Amino acid sequence: MKNFIFISPNFPEKYWQFCDELQKNGVRVLGIGDAPANGLSAELQHSLTEYYHVDNIGDYDQMYRAVGYYAWKYGHIDWIESNNEFWLEVDARLRTDFNVNTGVKLDGIEAFKEKSEMKKYYAKGGIRTARQIKTRKGLEAVKRFSVDAGYPLFAKPDVGVGAGGAHKLENEAALEHFFRNTPQVENYVIEEFVTGDICTYDAVINSKGEPLVESMCVCPPSIADIVNNNLDSTYFVEKNMSENLRFWGRRTVEAFGVKSRFVHLEFFRLNKAHRGLGEVGDFVALEVNMRPGGGYTPDMINYAHNISMFKIWADMIAFDYRTSPDPHDDYYCVFAGRRDNVEYVLDHNAILEKYGYAMMMSPRIAKALSGAMGDQAYIARFRTEEERDAFLYDTCNRK
Repeated sequence: MKNFIFISPNFPEKYWQFCDELQKNGVRVLGIGDAPANGLSAELQHSLTEYYHVDNIGDYDQMYRAVGYYAWKYGHIDWIESNNEFWLEVDARLRTDFNVNTGVKLDGIEAFKEKSEMKKYYAKGGIRTARQIKTRKGLEAVKRFSVDAGYPLFAKPDVGVGAGGAHKLENEAALEHFFRNTPQVENYVIEEFVTGDICTYDAVINSKGEPLVESMCVCPPSIADIVNNNLDSTYFVEKNMSENLRFWGRRTVEAFGVKSRFVHLEFFRLNKAHRGLGEVGDFVALEVNMRPGGGYTPDMINYAHNISMFKIWADMIAFDYRTSPDPHDDYYCVFAGRRDNVEYVLDHNAILEKYGYAMMMSPRIAKALSGAMGDQAYIARFRTEEERDAFLYDTCNRK
């Protein structure tokens, strides 16, 4: 029996389904987390062979003792995974220290963690990306960079999750203000500004680097714009993947040497020609995420394609192949997140009444995610673009 340590299996809440599918496949699932054991959902408790509580997942001594205990009790650990970008380095360090060879170790983590390091792998694969400079090279070097790249520029932490700390710099005065007033400014990167929809290549990759399932999301407003401008969060899973995105997604998987894991790869789809990057509709790589898409994205992919990403991932872990067929029954699955402090033309009950036939979920969003996703979510699926667009209009039409 394989021993799988799942770190923080209770967050996001839906992750209990990964554990459930693993144990159905005969894998021993051992949890480590900072939530009290009696606070775990009944479904998660049923899926775990044992749970080890730590006060802080970021305290490596506690984590090391937890894994050591499991290794003593159950034997060699075969997998350590959180499927969470926030714990990427903890996962890698534990794999290194306990000789777990089924995932990235410390010597390979920079490629997935640092945005500047990602550029080297994109270049190796011949994948187009925005030009970039590290702020540690100094203000004058960045000014020289701006002469060719032009304004606006986009600044973001070299290591970071989501849109936290991102800045759009419209001119040289804004750049100088950014350098003067940003804490730890030396830990940022600055890129030429690229406009277009953000599209994602979502896949489960086996040990040979082959996709077991592929899907595409389209995110019209960027997360940075949503957070900074208090916009409504909307995105959707495409009914059918762009073959162009499929090509570049697989090319990226190969360039980064991805094996045995989820990927959530972000690309710009250009909405205007950009010198050195491409024409309207071309894809330009943004960044790699070695995890499932955030929030309800795995559920939305399931609804869009009538599959279970949770099961496909667990099949990859247990068997390295997919045991369920692809039904080829596809929809657009749409997410709309509304904010409690905004008035909308259609209230909550009106949305549910009008789109009840297509509604898959209408959950409240956890406070930890509400900045990027809103407070109230609506997730629905549709066969046609016209239905999809009408739903987005009705849910986000403000008074």
